[in-house]
Formats: sequence, C-alpha cells, structure tokens
Amino acid sequence: MRYPLSYRNLEEMMRERGLQVDHTTIYRWVQSYAPELDRRCRSHLKTTTDSWRVDETYIKIKKTWFYLYRAVDSSGNTLDFLLSPTRDAEAASRFLLKTLATSHSSKPRVINVDKNAAYPKAFSELKATGSIPEGCELRQVKYLNNLVEQDHRFIKRLTKPGMGFFSFETAWRTLQGFEVMNMLRKGQVQGVRKGDVRGQVALVATLFGVAV
Repeated sequence: MRYPLSYRNLEEMMRERGLQVDHTTIYRWVQSYAPELDRRCRSHLKTTTDSWRVDETYIKIKKTWFYLYRAVDSSGNTLDFLLSPTRDAEAASRFLLKTLATSHSSKPRVINVDKNAAYPKAFSELKATGSIPEGCELRQVKYLNNLVEQDHRFIKRLTKPGMGFFSFETAWRTLQGFEVMNMLRKGQVQGVRKGDVRGQVALVATLFGVAV
C-alpha cells in the first residue's frame, strides 16, 4: 500500500526471496486489511489545523470515471477522503459531513475550494443546518488549493501500477489502504515521525498485535 508496485511485482519479489505467494492472495490481503488499518489508525492521528483545502481527483473503475474527494489542512496533513460516483452538491455535502465527523479534524475556520459550483451550494446548506461553524468562510481561490492538488499525486502514483479497479467496493477498500499509508508517510500518527519507516512498521505491527 505504500509503494507503487503491482501485486504481480510483489509476487515476483517474494519468489526471489524463496516465498511462494500468489498475487491474488496479496489482493485478498489488501481487501481484508486495508479498511481495518484505516480504522485502527484513526484514533492515533494528530489533530489538524483549522484551514482546509478541499478538492477531488479522478479514479477509473471499469472504464468509468469516479471522483475521489480529498481534503488536507494548511500543513498538508490529510483530513479525510471519499469515493463518489457523482461530482455534485450532494456528494460535496456528504464529503464535508464525513470530514467534520473525524476525530482528528479541527472545526474549520476556512474551507478553500476550486471553482466547482457544487461547493458553495453544499457549504450554504450545511451552514444553514449548523453542521459547519457560523464563522467559517468558504474561499474559491484556485491557487490556495495547490497543496491538495500536489497531494493527489501520491495517491495517483499508487493507483497506476495495477490493472485498474473492477468494482466500486474493491476500489474503495484499496484506496483506504493507500490513504492511510500516505498519512503514515507524512508523519500524521502520534509518536511516529515523518521518515521513520521502522517506527511506522512497528506501529502497524502493534495495531494488529504482530511481533516484529
């Protein structure tokens, strides 16, 4: 989940080391453990800042484009993510509500978005219901979102080596693994610094009760 390798690449690398593991087995591991890793890491994430950068990128599933909504804070730390078949106000509202509900995200002081017309509508509706703090401001300034657009690249880099996704559910499970490993890489987990790969490995082992 951390490196841009296909499951067949990993099968071959394991064979070089005398381990016989089929690439379909690795696929099943990802489907089983990626969502669980995301769930177990959530309570260990550091609190983010109150300046949000929200954007979406494209993910292809069975030759159809879907939308991966993503948000980072002013330091580039991941707030949350959501895969959606649509790119409209309803999807934007769903994503903002999901992000607001996360335990590590600070209540937003400002939400920076691009010129997508869905965001002002979603923002107004959520503010009217009290879901978004009264003093929060929505800013549609494209250059302010360069941070999240650059962060998309790490996720896109991981999706390219595979042969594509064949269902929404398998794509979503895999993307959860990519996103949580990206958080670990960025040093978002308490007690594990950015660049401390051994510490990150030890954390994952601890979360699953595995000795290293």
